[in-house]
Amino acid sequence: MADHVYKLVELVGSSEESVSKAIDSAIAKAAVTLRHLGWFEVCQVRGHIEDGKVAQYQVTIKAGFRLEDE
Repeated sequence: MADHVYKLVELVGSSEESVSKAIDSAIAKAAVTLRHLGWFEVCQVRGHIEDGKVAQYQVTIKAGFRLEDE
């Protein structure tokens, strides 16, 4: 098994439905331009409140992707 090097990017996903959907949104968007995404870590969960109800979930994640060998 070869040694790998990874890079981290910080992303913020949002959803009006759930924390899980906010994470899914961030990963899906990153996957459009980044190859070899392999894992993520939730760093922060927050949200927006309107009229006494949760209006939007916002989740900050760090996502790791493997750098390609030359």
